[in-house]
Amino acid sequence: MSTRTLARRAALAGATVAAALALTGCGGGDHPTAGTGHDTPATGSPSPGATFGDADVTFAHLMIPHHRQAVAMAELADDRAADPEVRRLAGQIKAAQAPEIARMTDWLTAWGRPVPPASAGHGMPGMDHGMPGMMSDADLATLKASSGTDFDRQFLTMMIAHHEGALTMAQAELTGGANPEARALAQRIVDAQRAEIDSMRKLLDGR
Repeated sequence: MSTRTLARRAALAGATVAAALALTGCGGGDHPTAGTGHDTPATGSPSPGATFGDADVTFAHLMIPHHRQAVAMAELADDRAADPEVRRLAGQIKAAQAPEIARMTDWLTAWGRPVPPASAGHGMPGMDHGMPGMMSDADLATLKASSGTDFDRQFLTMMIAHHEGALTMAQAELTGGANPEARALAQRIVDAQRAEIDSMRKLLDGR
């Protein structure tokens, strides 16, 4: 993947999130839905009456397929990566993001909002990818067809771009989100994925 392609995706990121807000919103701007007085369960999944707004719904609705793709990419490292550090990082990504998918799925269900289907992730109006950092089918085919040091390079390059897209969406939640659990998850994503980006850049620079 070229540097020019990554730069173009970064430039589209803000517009993509804005388009997603329009598509997944509740119909009248980012107004929080008032709670019913129920406490948020210890599991981290809010009760159906927990306060939430359009930004929270958008965050979960976009981040679920985004995380699904990251997990699928990480699984490829099991039998394709040459560098044990790449395999370790891929395992770390899977271990972190799979439970987050389950948590966000629970939120959408509790909020009475649809969970993105397995095919979600592409087709946002005016965008050649569904959301910031998402890889195209061609990108994934290239990654699947590679192995050894070539896979390591492709994986690191693509996952850096993927993580940067996640940071864009998490920052949008921190700016406009109303649900405390969703905002807390967004902050954890920012902290964890910034650190992983740093690690991946160091691995990539060493090649």
